Amino acid sequence: QVQLVESGGGLVRAGESLRLPCTASGLTLSRYAMGWFRQTPNKEREFVAAMSWTGGDTYYADSVKGRFTISRDNAKNTVYLQMNSLKPEDTAVYYCAADDEYYSGSYVRSYDYWGQGTQVTVSS
Repeated sequence: QVQLVESGGGLVRAGESLRLPCTASGLTLSRYAMGWFRQTPNKEREFVAAMSWTGGDTYYADSVKGRFTISRDNAKNTVYLQMNSLKPEDTAVYYCAADDEYYSGSYVRSYDYWGQGTQVTVSS
């Protein structure tokens, strides 16, 4: 069965960087579009970044563009979210998601599989 496991979350200070890996099992990552989303208690899950299954197409939310980078290592069956210049407003639970499509973009409903989430807290 498909399973996604995020890790790498934690507490960092504003301006610092963090990299979140999401390791997949039960699927071949190279055949899945991948996405990153985040959620706070008072908001709906929101889009962060997406990548096609080839890695050739990426898309970012305006709020993170230029600061975050999505990438994948198919040999490790892992997708990453590199987060630079973190801001307190980036604080959220971060989720990775997968879909058996070439590219699934920014829509939560487009993704079939989700990780359990990892908490990222950015202090001022």
